[in-house]
Amino acid sequence: MVRKRKIFPLKVIVQLALIPVLIVLVAMLYMFGVHSTVSAPVEFMVVRGDSVTGVANRLMREGLIDSTEVFKAAISMNGGQVQRGLYDIPRGASTWNIANMLATGQVATVNIVIPEGLTVKQIKNQLLGSSALTGAVECDAGNDMPVCNLRDGQLFPDTYRVAKGSSRLALLEFARKKMVAVEDSIKNSVKKLPKPLKDWGQVITLASIVQKETPVAREMPVVASVYLNRLNKGMRLQADPTVVYVLTEGLGDMQGAPLLSGHLKIESPYNTYRNAGLPPAPIANVGVAAIRAVLNPADTNYLFFVADGRGGHKFSHDYETHMKNHANWRKIKKARNKD
Repeated sequence: MVRKRKIFPLKVIVQLALIPVLIVLVAMLYMFGVHSTVSAPVEFMVVRGDSVTGVANRLMREGLIDSTEVFKAAISMNGGQVQRGLYDIPRGASTWNIANMLATGQVATVNIVIPEGLTVKQIKNQLLGSSALTGAVECDAGNDMPVCNLRDGQLFPDTYRVAKGSSRLALLEFARKKMVAVEDSIKNSVKKLPKPLKDWGQVITLASIVQKETPVAREMPVVASVYLNRLNKGMRLQADPTVVYVLTEGLGDMQGAPLLSGHLKIESPYNTYRNAGLPPAPIANVGVAAIRAVLNPADTNYLFFVADGRGGHKFSHDYETHMKNHANWRKIKKARNKD
């Protein structure tokens, strides 16, 4: 008896043939997009001149991938190049994730906050204290680029999101250009400067005094009105921050030391207790609120103000009331010192 051979339908044969292919595809997808050897967050640097092969080998040595060929294939599918920069590779990142980051330049970033009212010296000290930035804050001798000759009033206080490893000088230049852009934008909307201000430099100079006197934005137009009223009456500004600027040689911070009456006699063109008018240049870097306060001051007849002990100030239009407010402030300070 002749036994008939069992013939499998073509559909079954095709399905059986596809099984190995599917296994390979699943394995590749797993290796590309799921499997990870990154057990903890790590930084990885790609420098100028690094090749795809060189980066793949280094990732392999550091245990961040387990196949250089899979990584290179993933790079090829993402444009074929790696971008230089510092990368934050998260825990659990797959080979595909890492390749995508490096091919598209998803470098690690950090927020650098430059507060309003700081001087150039304070800002430079702050940047030197940031481990996320690199390089010096001063230029080499002979370099005459604008960032190498910064003066107070030329940097815009803001939150800057930059790549980790960015140079400190680059960030300073970015803040300088931002200030130029802000000034240009505001200038275009201003038809007339408040009396007796004559130019934009004087606007920023007075704004820097207002910025140092109060951090309260809603109070700035009133403070600006006091100083403009004094200027228009030919009175000296008698602004404490200008004396502090002189005493600290441009740092702008007494670092806890008190400002004494004898300090008000120091000889300097910045000392507004000894000299009439504005100081020769800004004493700090200012935000938009302080600039707009000077350009749009409150309509007051105030000539004096003193701290009120609650973060703001008490304003007065005559010296007698001012002295009463001053006496109240001294009582508040005395009570605080006892506590």
